[in-house]
Amino acid sequence: MNLEQLRGFSEVAATGHFTRAAERLHLAQPSLSRQVATLERELGVDLFHRTRGNVALTAAGERLLPIARRMLADAESARSEMAELVGMRRGRIRLGATPTLCTSLVAEVLAEYRARFPGIDIEVMERGSRALIPALMEGALDLALIVTSVAARQARAVLEQEPILSERLVVVSSAAGEDPFASSHGTVSIRELAAVPQVMFPENYDLRAATDAAFAEAGLSPLIAVEGVEMDAGLSFAERGIGVAVVPAMVAADRPQLRSRPLAGLTRTVSFARRSDMAPTHAAAAMQGVIREVSDRLTAPGAALSRLVTRAG
Repeated sequence: MNLEQLRGFSEVAATGHFTRAAERLHLAQPSLSRQVATLERELGVDLFHRTRGNVALTAAGERLLPIARRMLADAESARSEMAELVGMRRGRIRLGATPTLCTSLVAEVLAEYRARFPGIDIEVMERGSRALIPALMEGALDLALIVTSVAARQARAVLEQEPILSERLVVVSSAAGEDPFASSHGTVSIRELAAVPQVMFPENYDLRAATDAAFAEAGLSPLIAVEGVEMDAGLSFAERGIGVAVVPAMVAADRPQLRSRPLAGLTRTVSFARRSDMAPTHAAAAMQGVIREVSDRLTAPGAALSRLVTRAG
């Protein structure tokens, strides 16, 4: 039994599919299948129920999965500890972030970090906050940028969280078309928004959950032009006038093809989180420092977004 076999097993368990797991591991699918088959022979058990197109864990696989994840996390910790000995000239940081942050804050942070520490490899996991929190708890990430949520509050005993900025949500529409909110007074109300066809993101987006909750609280049912699209597609659809979209203020910045109006009463808090029972590596501590610096620039008086993005707390 070796780490590559355990990594392959864990990825198949996470995706429920050999082909998708092989793509994420940058392996040929037959190679991954052989790894898992060899592991099963060595352990003397079947780890997966194999059905057409999908796989599911057996009872033995369910028992092995948390052990495998701990072993992989320990191996990563060992690599990180050794990297500390060469003083940030080599190493790796595993950063998680939500899709909306990956298209805004994270891009600025990574550019700054790479300029300062070119020898540190950066691995990014792009998921919603609800998926990033378990990844942190299992040791698959060193640090994550999350949006404050119920899931995050429930994990407070295990995770250390630091709010870094508060961001308003805005409604974007095509700059080339007629302004659907021309009669509103500066900001768009949730009732005005509900009456306009919208481009909606998947239900597992924290952003979608926040807007759905606001509609439900107001007793409103929004008009939907299209739903289930990811962030880049949603912005493109809004640019083409297919519908309006609710996005964080940073995502809408520097997009001349979009018209942006603040959405009344809706903000979100962005925090970084890490396991409270593990000291951060030098690479992770340096990443936290860069995140704070970039956040301070965004929220400084006179900054382009300072009206819509403020320092948390």
